[in-house]
Amino acid sequence: MKKYSEGKRMFFSVMAIFIVYGTVFILFEDYDRRVLEPLKDKLDWQLLWFSLAVMAVLAAILLRYAKRMDARIEREHNASQTAMRRELTQNIAHELKTPVASIKGYMETLLNSSGLPEEMRMRFIERSHAQAERLTALLQDIATLNRLDDAPEMLRLEEVDIAAILAEIMKESAQALQQRSMTLSLDVPEDIRVQGDFSLIYGIFRNLLDNAINYAGDGTAIMVEARKNRRMWQFSFADNGVGVAPEHLPRLFERFYRVDKGRSRQMGGTGLGLAIVKNAVQLHGGTITAQASNGGGLAFLFSLRAL
Repeated sequence: MKKYSEGKRMFFSVMAIFIVYGTVFILFEDYDRRVLEPLKDKLDWQLLWFSLAVMAVLAAILLRYAKRMDARIEREHNASQTAMRRELTQNIAHELKTPVASIKGYMETLLNSSGLPEEMRMRFIERSHAQAERLTALLQDIATLNRLDDAPEMLRLEEVDIAAILAEIMKESAQALQQRSMTLSLDVPEDIRVQGDFSLIYGIFRNLLDNAINYAGDGTAIMVEARKNRRMWQFSFADNGVGVAPEHLPRLFERFYRVDKGRSRQMGGTGLGLAIVKNAVQLHGGTITAQASNGGGLAFLFSLRAL
């Protein structure tokens, strides 16, 4: 299906209105439309041709304005994209700098200090490995976002069983939940099926759970609910943890946005998880919002198109 620009849509809409109005106004003399009489007088025909000429001039002016409007929108879009890419590049460079510098420092110490105790050597190696893992996670998240932004048509669409995904994530996260004395409960029908990319849909629920585990606080209860509304599944992913201040809620899905920068890096977060969640939800025809939950924590409400 061909997609018209904003300027062209405006042009076609205005011209359609003028054509319909001109046709009714010119071809019929009885303008209250109780009796419809075709044109008979020469003056009426002259008025018709004059009106058509005026409409042609108006169309030329509107078309020129539409082209200028499209050009302005394109310039503004390009400027916005350029600024966004510049900011993203700066953020990526900043995020990469910390683990790379840490790994370099540890390796230089190990290479230049042959007399280090074995315990300290192992501690430096473990820290280097942890930073390498963080770097790997960051690069994977960047690759996922690039995939979402640049090649959505390459997604592998298939039938996805949401209940099975949640059951698998519960098993994988059982140890992390236990370490933080957290609970995860599901109120989800077993027949949830959506059409989508398995890895991205899995990433939606995994990222939301990881976010809750990392930031909701020890002893938190996490609840996942799902209800069907016509052709959409409506999900609620909520916790009763520490929550987020209201001024942060609109920005949670921004790339590299952190409520507490120091704590986020300490927990190993990349700052891209919720951005991936939002893009993945939108790519599957849904919407997502963040709000304070009734239990005092944070709730993510999102939808996915039903199969």
